[in-house]
Amino acid sequence: MNPVQATISAPRPRLAALSPDPLRQDAYLAAGLAALASAVAVTVGSGRHPDALGWALLLGLHVPLVWRRRAPLTALAIMIPLIAVYHQQDYNHSAPTAASMVVLYTVAVTSGPRRTAAIGCAVVALMVVLKIDEGMAGLTVSFQITGWIVSMLVLGGYIRVHRENAAAALERAERAERTREEEARRRVAEERLRIARDLHDLLAHSITLIGVQTSVAAHVLAADPGRLDRAAVAQALDEIAETCRTSRGELRTTLDVLRDPGSPDARGPLPGLHGLADLARSTVGAQVKLTVTADEVPPAVGAAAYRIVQEALTNAVRHGGRDDLTVRVRVYEDEGTLRVHVTDDGAGAADGTPGYGLVGMRERARSVGGTLAAGPREDTDGFEVTAVLPLGGTR
Repeated sequence: MNPVQATISAPRPRLAALSPDPLRQDAYLAAGLAALASAVAVTVGSGRHPDALGWALLLGLHVPLVWRRRAPLTALAIMIPLIAVYHQQDYNHSAPTAASMVVLYTVAVTSGPRRTAAIGCAVVALMVVLKIDEGMAGLTVSFQITGWIVSMLVLGGYIRVHRENAAAALERAERAERTREEEARRRVAEERLRIARDLHDLLAHSITLIGVQTSVAAHVLAADPGRLDRAAVAQALDEIAETCRTSRGELRTTLDVLRDPGSPDARGPLPGLHGLADLARSTVGAQVKLTVTADEVPPAVGAAAYRIVQEALTNAVRHGGRDDLTVRVRVYEDEGTLRVHVTDDGAGAADGTPGYGLVGMRERARSVGGTLAAGPREDTDGFEVTAVLPLGGTR
C-alpha cells in the first residue's frame, strides 16, 4: 500500500441514535422520584402526612420532570409554585427535596453561569420569604437548604463545563482527522501526478527512439536488398535493444515506488545533470549539441532539468520533420537559477491534438518553483523551450 494513501474511516454512528429515548428516560426518572417521595412522605421528615391535596401537589410536581431536558426552565417554573404551596400547607417537607434538586441540577447543566446564578438567587430568596415567619428555626433550615441548592447548581455547572470541553476536544479531534485525510488525499494526488509524469517522460522518449531506430533499420533493408548493409542493420537493432534495456531499468525503478514504498532507496538515484551527456548520445534522429556549464545543483532541480531536456528532445525528434535535424541544448547557472534552453531547426510546432509533453514540462518546472516557456522560434524555423529553475541557495 502506498504510504501516502489515506485510510478513510467508516462514518461513526451518532451517540443519540444508539442511546435510549431521553423523554422515556426522564419519564422513568420522574416515576422513580415520585415513588421515593411518596415513601418519604409517610415515613420520615418533618411536617404532616399529605392528604388528598398534598398527594396531588406532591405527585403533580414530579410530572414536569418528564420534560426537564427539553424545557428545563419551563419545568422549573411549573414546579416552584407547586413546591411552595406544598410547603405552605406544612406537609412533609423532605418529600419533594429530591425532585427540586434534580430540576435545579438540570437548569444548571443546560444554562450559562449568569442565568444559573440568577435562578439560584431567586430560588433562595423565595425560600427565605417562605421561611421567614418561622423565626430562627426557619432561617436555620433555610441555610441548610441553601447549601443543597448551591451544591446542585455548582455540580450542574461543573458537568456543563466538562461536557463543553469534551465536545470541543471531540470537534478539534474530528477537525484534525479531516485535515489529515485531506492532506493524505493531496499527497496521493501529487504522487499519482509524479508517477504519471515519470511514465510519460520515460515511455514517450523510449518509444520515440525505438521508432526512429526501427525506421532506420527498415530503410536499410528496403533501400537496396542486393547490397544489404548488415552492419548498419545490426547497429540499429543493437540500439533498439539498448534502448529497451535502459527503459526497462527505469520502468522497474518507477514501479518499485508502488511495490516497496517503505524502502528509502525505492526510487533509486534521481536523474540529473550528469545524465544529460548519455541522454544526448542515446538520442537518434537528431544531432544533439549539448553545453552544460553548471556546478552541482539540488537533486530535485537536476531531475527537473533532466526530464525537461528529455521531453524536449523527444518532441524535437517526433515533430522535427527533417533528416538532418539539429537540437541545441544549453544548461547554465544565472543569478541563483538554473536555466535550460533547448532549440531545434525542425518544422516548428507539432500538428494535431497537443499531448501531455508540454504540460508535463511545465509541471516539472513548477514542482521546483520554476517557470517554463515553449513555442515556435521567432527568427527562424524550429521550436524553442526555455525553463528557469530557482536553485534556492541549497546545495
